[in-house]
Amino acid sequence: MKKTQVYFMPGLAASPDIFERIKLPEDQFEIHLLEWFLPNENESLSNYAKRMADKVIHENPILVGVSFGGILVQEMKQFLNPQKVIIISSVKSNKEFPRRMKIAKTTKAYKLIPMSLFQNIENLAKYAFGDFIKQRVKLYEKFLSVRDKNYLSWAIENVILWERTEIDKEIIHIHGLEDEVFPVKYIKDYIPVKGGTHIMILNRYKWLNENLPKIMLDE
Repeated sequence: MKKTQVYFMPGLAASPDIFERIKLPEDQFEIHLLEWFLPNENESLSNYAKRMADKVIHENPILVGVSFGGILVQEMKQFLNPQKVIIISSVKSNKEFPRRMKIAKTTKAYKLIPMSLFQNIENLAKYAFGDFIKQRVKLYEKFLSVRDKNYLSWAIENVILWERTEIDKEIIHIHGLEDEVFPVKYIKDYIPVKGGTHIMILNRYKWLNENLPKIMLDE
């Protein structure tokens, strides 16, 4: 039986290790983990997506992206012919951004964030995952792998300034009902995960392991 090739893209600054708890039936799926590389100076998100798409070596794969990785796989779709694109804890257009992100775009407040802050793992974890995570920084140290200042400022800017306004109806969206980064009140047309937070790839992995195969194989 021909296996379905699945490519996973982690969230902002995260390492592919965030997927270590995701297990798909090995007789049906083959997993490939993508990882962030440093952007070129002033590189557009679309150009970066094209370079990331070059790392996908199978035809008609399934692309799965978490958070900013979910934004990236949507941009990669135009350069590939994926069987499916699944986003987790992410958004389908900038209209699904919470109000504070829209304000950040208008005021350009994100430009004032000193990127050196984020080279400290505790600050980066707090920014990426919210205050409640502070006591679990050690656990997340291994999951946050990219500390390069240029990457961080590029990534944050490209999230805030993402230009997509039209939702691609083909995108499959899985979202936690307790997501504190992208609250569900702004999100439309998604598969809800009860108790799922922004890091449900780590703490609701049992739900994902149980449901992802069905979602992936569903015609």
